[in-house]
Amino acid sequence: MSNRDLKDLSIGNEIDLTVKGRNSGQDISRPVWFVHEDDKLYLLPVQGSGTNWYRNVLKNPNVKISVKKQELSGKARTITDDNKIKEIVEKFRSKYGNSDVQKYYSKFDVGIEFPLK
Repeated sequence: MSNRDLKDLSIGNEIDLTVKGRNSGQDISRPVWFVHEDDKLYLLPVQGSGTNWYRNVLKNPNVKISVKKQELSGKARTITDDNKIKEIVEKFRSKYGNSDVQKYYSKFDVGIEFPLK
């Protein structure tokens, strides 16, 4: 992914996240909201630790993200620290608005950090 693509991240609202199914082993892709800060992406599963893609990441942290047909593979890091999750939630509220975050997200107990380098 080039620097130009990284700039696209700062104005975009969604990326495609691809994980390996924990039972099927097949690639599963879905659009997700994100926050881009420094050289990292932060993701919040909409149903917290019960979200299927999050549970897949627990079993296999190797994921792919795609934006504008550019793909980057790497290892996602799960976040369970309450203070860090609160920071991520505030970043989501700042980017997407409190009402939309409240509307779509039901549980804030975990997060994901994805390094871009």
